Amino acid sequence: MISLRHLSIAIVTFVLIAALVFLYNKTEAVNLGERNSVVALLGELQEIEGRWDIDVLRMRTEMDPGRSILPDRASAARNALRALKNAMPHVNSQALNENLGTITKAFTEKAELVENYKAVIGSSKNALLKIKSIAHRPVVTEAKFGKFKARQKEFIQTLDQVAAAASAYYLLEQDAQRKTLENSAIKMLALFGAMDAAEHEKTNEMYDAAQEMLKAEPVGQELLSRIEQLNSGPRLSGMLLSFNRELEAKLAEKERFRVYMIAYAAALLIGLGYLGIRIVAANELLERRVTERTSELSDALRHLKESEAQLIQSEKMSSLGQMVAGVAHEINTPLAYVNNSLSAVDDRLPEITSAISNCEKLLALLNDPNILPEDLNRQFALVSGQLGQINRHELLGELAGLVKDGLYGTTQVAEIVSNLKDFSRLDRSKVSSFNVNDGLNSTLGLARHLLKSIKVNKQFLEIPAIICAPSQINQVFLNLITNAAQVLPPQGGEITLSTRIENDGIAIDVADNGTGIPPGVLPKIFDPFFTTKEIGKGTGLGLSISYQIIKDHGGRINVESQVGQGTKFTVWLPLKPPSETKLAT
Repeated sequence: MISLRHLSIAIVTFVLIAALVFLYNKTEAVNLGERNSVVALLGELQEIEGRWDIDVLRMRTEMDPGRSILPDRASAARNALRALKNAMPHVNSQALNENLGTITKAFTEKAELVENYKAVIGSSKNALLKIKSIAHRPVVTEAKFGKFKARQKEFIQTLDQVAAAASAYYLLEQDAQRKTLENSAIKMLALFGAMDAAEHEKTNEMYDAAQEMLKAEPVGQELLSRIEQLNSGPRLSGMLLSFNRELEAKLAEKERFRVYMIAYAAALLIGLGYLGIRIVAANELLERRVTERTSELSDALRHLKESEAQLIQSEKMSSLGQMVAGVAHEINTPLAYVNNSLSAVDDRLPEITSAISNCEKLLALLNDPNILPEDLNRQFALVSGQLGQINRHELLGELAGLVKDGLYGTTQVAEIVSNLKDFSRLDRSKVSSFNVNDGLNSTLGLARHLLKSIKVNKQFLEIPAIICAPSQINQVFLNLITNAAQVLPPQGGEITLSTRIENDGIAIDVADNGTGIPPGVLPKIFDPFFTTKEIGKGTGLGLSISYQIIKDHGGRINVESQVGQGTKFTVWLPLKPPSETKLAT
């Protein structure tokens, strides 16, 4: 449970760190690159504005169609405004946020007005050029006027007046020039009747051009006035000034908080120095306590390891103890073969011994030169009778069978002892090369008395040997097979053992068709001292120790179970454990 003192220290530490982070954020350098880009874009917009106004003036003064093509200022302005909009999130400028929309709207409206003005002024300029062209064209000859020679000069002067009035009105755009153009055009029509019919069309063209110009110029003047009113130069200058003032204020604020952070850091250093002195003083005491506690923990760890080893050995002995009766029964059966065979041999030995003794006497009589024929015949008859009886009773064959039965019994005992030896591996080093298939066969031999009414299916594939602690792995196999046998019904129970190569290791399945494990119990089966068996029939350590053994070998053990269908434990072991030193302890 966290004490009040620890909670207070944590709160104070958090506040100090939060204040330092706050001051650091306040003194973070300003991104001058982004701000310089904004300044450059504002300057670019000012330049576009000025050049745009010059372009508008050039539209009126430039009469050469080949030189009237002007740069696309609208596209340049749109690109600059788009760049400013993209830069807004990075510079966080109030002046830019408040005025960019207005500036964008003004440039958009101005682009539209300039396009309209360009079309109108083009129409007016074309009309002026047409008037000049017709005015400088010979309209009529003296022969064609005939008797109207007196009015020839007046008509030509009127044409020149129309051309001059049109030029003056185009350049000055004043009401007096407009009035002069209107009067000159009317006067030209008054002389229309004195003209030759072939010249009527040209005169009409000149009149129509004058009317077009009179119609277009007022519209052009209105558009030009609106364009002049949309001059964004002052607003851009104000934005640039406000933007620079914001930068100056931000830099001043950064400098102020930088002073605060220096003072705060100095205070922290003084505090840390004081704490350092206190810590050095407390460290010596802590080191003494740590040394004492380390010694205590080392002793406790040593006792814990001894207890763990004893617990594993105890569980192993408990597992073996459960099989003592079965193993004793398995040994008694072959011992009965040996006992019966030796008893029968003991019964038959006197008869053979007597025959051998009489044969030796017969041989002695044959070697005696003074032997009487009667004694030799008598001894020969006795030996012949005993040998005949032995042949009739097939005593030697019977003895051979008895010896064979005795040897079979000793072989069975030797096999059981070998299984016990393989299971415990007491005659080998703790960590060695081990064939899992051999270990399963040895374990099945020990658990034979538990499996008499159970069908065991072995699906062993050819697998390589692994490096492990064989005694510990056999203990895991015995525990899983014993648990499987104990949950099977008296009839129809099956256990399936299978081995295979899987992911640079060996996988072993121990499956049964027993009652299965309920879902609520399944997550707890590897917990220490958890058991579903009756009191006195299980310690609850078998699966827990098995899990730890497999984990120490760098492997894993999983379980799948369905109630009423059975359970399958899958053990996976690497070909070589990650740490042989740990297994040898």
